Amino acid sequence: MNKQQRSEPQTPGLQQLWWGSLPLRVLFTTLAASFLVLVLAGLLLMQQARSSIVETKKNAAITEATGIHNFMTDQLRRPESRSIAVYEQLNTLAIQAQGQAGQYKVVIEGPAGAILSGGITSESVPDSLQRQVQGSDKMFVTPTSVVYSDSVASEPGWALGTTLVDSSGERFPVYYIFPMTNEVATLAALQKAVTITGLALLGALAAIAYLVTVQVVRPVRKASHTARRLASGDLEERMRVRGTDDIASLAVSMNDMAEDLAARIRELETLSLVQRRFVADVSHELRTPMTTIRMAADVLHESRDDFEPRSRRTVELMSTQIDRFDSLLADLLEISRFDAGAAVLSLDEVDLVPLVESEVENQRDFATRLGIELRFTSDGAANAQMDSRRIRRILRNLLTNAIEHGDGHPIDVTVASDTHAVAVAVRDRGVGFQASESSLVFDRFWRADPSRNRVVGGTGLGLAIALEDARLHGGWLTAWGRPERGAQFRLTLPKDPGHALIGSPLSVIPTDVEARRKTP
Repeated sequence: MNKQQRSEPQTPGLQQLWWGSLPLRVLFTTLAASFLVLVLAGLLLMQQARSSIVETKKNAAITEATGIHNFMTDQLRRPESRSIAVYEQLNTLAIQAQGQAGQYKVVIEGPAGAILSGGITSESVPDSLQRQVQGSDKMFVTPTSVVYSDSVASEPGWALGTTLVDSSGERFPVYYIFPMTNEVATLAALQKAVTITGLALLGALAAIAYLVTVQVVRPVRKASHTARRLASGDLEERMRVRGTDDIASLAVSMNDMAEDLAARIRELETLSLVQRRFVADVSHELRTPMTTIRMAADVLHESRDDFEPRSRRTVELMSTQIDRFDSLLADLLEISRFDAGAAVLSLDEVDLVPLVESEVENQRDFATRLGIELRFTSDGAANAQMDSRRIRRILRNLLTNAIEHGDGHPIDVTVASDTHAVAVAVRDRGVGFQASESSLVFDRFWRADPSRNRVVGGTGLGLAIALEDARLHGGWLTAWGRPERGAQFRLTLPKDPGHALIGSPLSVIPTDVEARRKTP
């Protein structure tokens, strides 16, 4: 047997928090957009600064290397340098060149090996630059990684390469290495400043977004609070109007709506009160003459065999319509009791199974005349505190309604119980109704198909009274239906009227429909 779920699945915490707080969404969206803009702006700023600093360092290196190269060439070609060994001349030039500036290193490929200054290694000279310098007197420049011979970490720099020519015409490749120590420190300081500034701006934007959000959301929350108070019946609740902006216009509109709503509700309450009094008064006033008419009709009905056929038929029709009118009066009186809040329960511990089975048997002859089979099933005793008279009336209404609309198909009546509740379901396979009409079927005098001929000739108040009886017990009366697939009405009652229902032993959807859904 299918059990109705006891509770709905809970929304995940983060999702519930996200969709439950408008300020959170606005604040988070603003911060996310601001963070993205600040990151992009910071990256662009750092990229431009890096490009500018690196390009400036490159131009300065080219200027510096050109000057020192001319100096070294002049020193190497002096007449007095011919008496000094070439290696000593190159080594001296390397030391002199480094001493003039101190911001670059020199690598000279001498006849006895590379001459290095400033504690760097030959790895600081890229292979591509060495290939360019071979056999050329031009100066070439390329980025490099300055590698030191000690444990100092390597750092980026510029490498410039060209050729030294002595007085004898011998050529010696020379490389000028310009580390970007100061430039890297400048970029690091700039990056730190940009990060701190960005975080400060992000915090300021968060504060601004919060203030703006509060100014916008607070009146909206006030409007929501006012709407809830109005919906709960506090028709005197109003919004405070400040200024002439859009929020003030919202407050004015809410107040105008509240005034109009209060006037309409008072009008409807007055009309409803007049209508209830009219129904109650008319029902009571008609009771006395109706009793006299019934007594006279009963006398005529008992003597109908003495009349001619035409008169006898008239008496029979009159008696039938008086019965129907009397039933309508009884229903109107019952409705007036519910409207006045005068309906009370007479509770007893009752087993729902024999009670339902008895009502099924009472309706079996009527169902047989229409060619309908009534089938009853239960899963054992279903004891609960209930008013037997009212429950019988509910069952009678459900069964006659199912028989009338059953179109000759079998009707299933099922009783079930669990720890907290008992339930009975009446399933027919007749004309049915639209899913959107499942709540309308309990409206007073509502009919799904007004053109359909009535078999029973009810008052149109049966399901409305049944719903009120169910609510009086603290129970549920629900309906399921589909066109040409029939309908199912389910009555659920708490075993103890003092406890609210949290579920039903029976599903509101028929078991055959659920089985069809699960079948691949």
